[in-house]
Amino acid sequence: MSPVTRAELESAYVKLSGPRTRESIASARTLAELEAVRVDALGRKSALTEILKGLKELTLEDKREFAPKIQALKAELEQLVGRRRAELESSADEASLQSLDLDLTLPAVTPPRGRLHPLTQTLEEMTRILSLMGFSWAEGPHIETERYNFEALNIPEHHAARDLQDTFYLQDVPLLLRTHTSPVQIRTMESVQPPLRVICPGRVFRHEAVDAAHSAVFHQIEGLAVDKGISFADLKGTLRTFLQSLFGSSTKTRFRPSYFPFTEPSAEVDVRCLVCGGSGCPACKRSGWIEIMGAGMVHPSVFAAVGYDPEVWSGFAFGVGVERVAILRLGVPDMRLFFENDLRFLRQFDENLI
Repeated sequence: MSPVTRAELESAYVKLSGPRTRESIASARTLAELEAVRVDALGRKSALTEILKGLKELTLEDKREFAPKIQALKAELEQLVGRRRAELESSADEASLQSLDLDLTLPAVTPPRGRLHPLTQTLEEMTRILSLMGFSWAEGPHIETERYNFEALNIPEHHAARDLQDTFYLQDVPLLLRTHTSPVQIRTMESVQPPLRVICPGRVFRHEAVDAAHSAVFHQIEGLAVDKGISFADLKGTLRTFLQSLFGSSTKTRFRPSYFPFTEPSAEVDVRCLVCGGSGCPACKRSGWIEIMGAGMVHPSVFAAVGYDPEVWSGFAFGVGVERVAILRLGVPDMRLFFENDLRFLRQFDENLI
């Protein structure tokens, strides 16, 4: 652009700021027409752009006087273009809706609502009850060493649980997929001084054939309480309160002597059959009772493995399968249904019903 004078720029400004440009913006009937007006008024080759380029030819005093007018005009035109664009877009939307056979007063279609898996709901209810009883949550890795999964739990080397037929060992490394959540108890006792009270929910892995009552992958909640003077009576009272809160206040329990390497004495805990009330049915194999969990007093060897003095501290431990509880509470006949992800099955279990 050849050098211009102030008078030439003022003439161009007066012409551009006249009513013609504003009328062109206001009368644009389509977005395409409006864009053409915008490019003509504000584009890179527009008169306004040429005016802005010509400012550098003015004196400093002229720039201070003239530049604000140009910038104000540019801002005004941009605002007018934006306002007209919004009007045209709104009109286009309204015309589009009018052309549709659509009743906007009808209620909207409710989108599918996500829900918690019944196993998750069951686990949350179990942990809620135990947390109210003073237990805190502890977690650990799915891949464990033999020390945490077996040795520190007083499980001898020749024990059947350590066989390849029962445990998933990782190839070429001395690691395995945990077969229970008891290793979390060991890790907790190594890092926390008693007294303590924890639950260890999580997924566990066992080399088992999958059928209606067994799975190679399932969920457990194990609990541990350590303090001075804890007795078997404390264990019975805790589990009775837990099971009655879980299945109902009328739930009857019984403890049968059993054996676990990490507890002594040990017991299997049964509940009165929730199906027949104890009269005998196929669900309880006509016995009137259903096995629900294992429990016992922590073995002194386990305390010794984590540096607790068994002459000072005592404690109890228990473990319960989440799937077993869910089957009893929900009346599900086959554990495999929980893992098939069939929405027809899962939709039955709304959070309010569990």
